Amino acid sequence: MNKQQLASKIWDSANKMRSKIEANEYKDYILGFMFYKFLSDKEQSFLVANDFSQANIEALTEEDSQTVEFIKDSIGYFIAYDNLFSTWLKKGNDFEVANVRDALSAFSRSISPSHKKVFEGIFKTLETGLSKLGDSSNSQTKAISDLLQLIKVIPMSSKQDYDVLGFIYEYLIGSFAANAGKKAGEFYTPHEVSILMSEIIAHHLKDQQEIKIYDPTSGSGSLLINIGTSVAKHVNDANKIKYYAQELKENTYNLTRMNLVMRGILPSNIVARNADTLEDDWPYFDDNDPINTYEPLYVDAVVSNPPYSQAWDPTNKESDPRYARFGLAPKTKADYAFLLHDLYHLKPDGIMAIVLPHGVLFRGGEEERIRTNLLENKHIDAIIGLPANIFFGTGIPTVIVILKQRRQSSDVLIVDASKGFIKVGKNNHLQASNIKKIVDAVVQRKNIDQFSKLVSLEEIREQGYNLNIPRYVDSSAKAETWDIYATMFGGIPKKEIDTHAKYWMAFPQLRQDLFTDSDTPYVDLATTEINQAIHEHVNVQTFRTQFNTAFANFHDYLKAELIGKMQTLHIAQQENVLSLDIFKRLENISLVDKYQAYQALDDQWQSIAGDLEIIQSEGLNAAKIVNPNIIIKKKDGKEQEVQDGWVGYVLPFDLVQKHLLIDELTALQSKERALIEASAEIEAIMESLSEEEKESLLNDANDAFVTAEIAKALKQAFEDIETTEIRALNELLELLGNKAKKPEQEQFVQAHPEVQWSKIEANKNGTYAAPKVKAYLKTLQVNFTFAEDSLEAKLLQVEDLLAQEKELKAEIKADSNALHLLTKTTIEDLDDSQVLELLQVKWVQPIVSAILALPNEVIEHLTDVVQALADKYAVTYTETTQKLTEAENSLADLIDDLTGDDFDLQGLAQFQSLLRGDIQ
Repeated sequence: MNKQQLASKIWDSANKMRSKIEANEYKDYILGFMFYKFLSDKEQSFLVANDFSQANIEALTEEDSQTVEFIKDSIGYFIAYDNLFSTWLKKGNDFEVANVRDALSAFSRSISPSHKKVFEGIFKTLETGLSKLGDSSNSQTKAISDLLQLIKVIPMSSKQDYDVLGFIYEYLIGSFAANAGKKAGEFYTPHEVSILMSEIIAHHLKDQQEIKIYDPTSGSGSLLINIGTSVAKHVNDANKIKYYAQELKENTYNLTRMNLVMRGILPSNIVARNADTLEDDWPYFDDNDPINTYEPLYVDAVVSNPPYSQAWDPTNKESDPRYARFGLAPKTKADYAFLLHDLYHLKPDGIMAIVLPHGVLFRGGEEERIRTNLLENKHIDAIIGLPANIFFGTGIPTVIVILKQRRQSSDVLIVDASKGFIKVGKNNHLQASNIKKIVDAVVQRKNIDQFSKLVSLEEIREQGYNLNIPRYVDSSAKAETWDIYATMFGGIPKKEIDTHAKYWMAFPQLRQDLFTDSDTPYVDLATTEINQAIHEHVNVQTFRTQFNTAFANFHDYLKAELIGKMQTLHIAQQENVLSLDIFKRLENISLVDKYQAYQALDDQWQSIAGDLEIIQSEGLNAAKIVNPNIIIKKKDGKEQEVQDGWVGYVLPFDLVQKHLLIDELTALQSKERALIEASAEIEAIMESLSEEEKESLLNDANDAFVTAEIAKALKQAFEDIETTEIRALNELLELLGNKAKKPEQEQFVQAHPEVQWSKIEANKNGTYAAPKVKAYLKTLQVNFTFAEDSLEAKLLQVEDLLAQEKELKAEIKADSNALHLLTKTTIEDLDDSQVLELLQVKWVQPIVSAILALPNEVIEHLTDVVQALADKYAVTYTETTQKLTEAENSLADLIDDLTGDDFDLQGLAQFQSLLRGDIQ
């Protein structure tokens, strides 16, 4: 399974297993056991790498102090053999909840002093929550055993495995968040929001080689990790990034530490605290040695998604250096308290991004004072309005505020990104193209119609320091309008055509050729073939040519970048490299949305990046690997993993079949089409049956023929066939049954010339035996031609089709299995040149095809626009009224033919008068 499938499988199982336990609570248990497995696997990998034999590993106990210290000094902790995750699995039915309690207790006392801040108390939530997994030791043991079996398949040894582990960890956190209602915001920021914030911050830090980042409300740690990932694209050594985190809730604080450690971040680069950010501010110091460990915290970047509009206690905080310059947030809403805390901890050239409810932009009172001071001191750099319903558990409109400690300019970029999203389930999600557009707007400080505006401080002052986004950016869709003259008399208003000016600028002659102009404000269509007129127009053809010229060598460029440099390219940076090339090609191409082109690239990139990671770490031969395809099947009421064929590690089977096994694939597809056609014919015949016929011939569900019933019906039909020849043969059989002598038989034959006696095999004496007569009689019945639309004819056809269907299904199954195995050996036997060609087909062609389709999408949209204008005023109100009047008069005339009693006729007369307009 790939990481998506594995994560989905684990989530589905975990969600069922949690039973009545709250999702928000259960996540701590499964994630805690995942982390314990990670630590166990890491220790085992370390021991193997240091030449420990299996016997040495099995002998590891806390009593072996020298070895224990060696391991603790090396990886920061020690786990005895009996307490390893793998040992728990080996215990089988001997495993019990006490093993977990003992192991977690032992871990707490086996942490290296240098790693205490990272690992101390990290399993406390899990340890205290074990009792909630069942009412008794046995039920707790059962619940834990199920969890261990569930997560044992997660790989955790290599760097690539860390990526899988991290993906699954975040997938589970997100899935639990989606099921945790309003509690979700405590520990999870949606991935795409996290990426958006991270990309903006990473751009600001791109030239720095050593970076400190901080999240004062860290939750699961995803925000910090995504910033680290984004920043790592620009630095040569990811270990030059130091992570600071603070979280109020202990269980969530533990999630932060687990998440950071499992991403391969060095423990020395993790500084996390379990404390109230607003009450227990840094500087950081060790309680045991406060003087020597005192460290004021100033960082390069702060990112946070604090709880929205939370109450806090501002008492005696007027002199707190975090708030003294700007003011105190009201006690009922701590939003600005968190913002000012973040700002305080920035270095002079630092940057921060914070998610807040949009009320912070316009609420009055103390918040207005703080907002005013921030603006006048040039701290607010940008404001991004997010789509509603983008966070789990809340539909509150939110904004991201970007601030800097030191800025030269006082203007503020305001972005309304509330309309750019896709709907996934109950929530709205930002796509990669939405994120890219926002980041570009913020970084380049771009004015984009209905999207972003660079607002001067003077304008903000004029608005009373109110930053409500609609005051500066109007992203609302323009309301549909109807021209009264065109509605009554027809024609298309020029002003409505003018609203699509971008097309007429790109295609200057097209407007003149599509519409017949006049001296009035209205025009008519010059053609009824709108689609053809647009597609074949010289301006449109020139547009296509210009686009195709710009991308003429795009395929070769991608091939050189992705195939030629696959072993050396920087995967994290490569998507940006490709997007810059695409944007450059589109510089002089009007109408094509470059962010739509970026989405086309990103839709393929995740798959490409995954392949590149495999090839860079394992070599090109990894593309020749075929793995067992594991699926989940139920057996005896339990879900089990079973192998269902094979799957390419890098190269999909269908790709290989389409390009290297086309003959075999075509033959199989031909049979599949024949099967579909046969099934369709059977279904058509089924639909043509009467209800009575269906009842006797179909199954209980009325969706399939019963073979036995068809045979029975046909047998009876054949027996009921009456022809002179058949009647004579039946008489002969009766004669033979009565032991008729030869002369009598000969006399019968002479008397019945209607029988084709030559087609029946005769005895030596010239008579005919009953079996031979019956065989010929059967042949006559089978070859009898029933009336074309008769039930008998239909059943004969169905009988033949069912036989075809059965035969085709058997052949398709055999051919499919044979093709599957042939594909497996074909992949395993590929030479390097074939691998490169197939990778080009998998990586390059889909991007090229998606990009080259963009001009046609533009033209199709224009065609829809013009057609909509034509349809809008095609039928005038006058024509509609006239047709309505004619219809009413026709209906009134029909009333004369109706009959009824006196009261009915009086009512009909009144209705008739109403239709004819006699009653006003």
